[in-house]
Amino acid sequence: MQFSSSLLENAVNEFSRLPGIGKKTALRLVLHLLKTEPEKVVGFSEAINKMRQEIQYCERCCNISDSRICSICGNPLRRQELICVVENIRDVIAIESTQQFSGTYHVLGGIISPLDGIGPDQLNIESLLARVVKENPDELIFALNPNIQGDTTIYYIQKKLTPTHPNLRVTTIARGIAFGGELEYADEMTLARSLSNRLPVESYINK
Repeated sequence: MQFSSSLLENAVNEFSRLPGIGKKTALRLVLHLLKTEPEKVVGFSEAINKMRQEIQYCERCCNISDSRICSICGNPLRRQELICVVENIRDVIAIESTQQFSGTYHVLGGIISPLDGIGPDQLNIESLLARVVKENPDELIFALNPNIQGDTTIYYIQKKLTPTHPNLRVTTIARGIAFGGELEYADEMTLARSLSNRLPVESYINK
């Protein structure tokens, strides 16, 4: 891709560093900014810079925040005794969009994956264990991806918690066949969990 301007080329190269953005998409975005009113472009760049410079991570749950404690942890209407453990911030946003969860979160920042060189020490596991000791929650809900890495992470944390909190209720989100899915295309583990997590027909039909 040839450019008549090094300024344009540099801008395109920076945009193309973003995940999922190729050179053509980057060029389209840059050309859009060139046609945009200057004050709006300044506002755009200032918002990105301010976010990068000032954003914080909640000292309690490791979620992104504008202050030491995020708005979820600081909300007195949330069930503070209920902690949902997730892999990343995108998972918090996904669960919040359902408007079905009223507890708090703990963001691990990843999952245990030896093949990728990610061990327990690189995740926010110790802060979770310390939080459980300090707050003594009623329930810990694991909302991790249903794969080997996710299950390994759950198993590791549960083993760490058992000696000190043997009566802590530890649960995971239900896993099964997605609505509209076909059994023949489901993997064996998903199908097995669908059978083990089966519901009474009347409760399913009435939903």
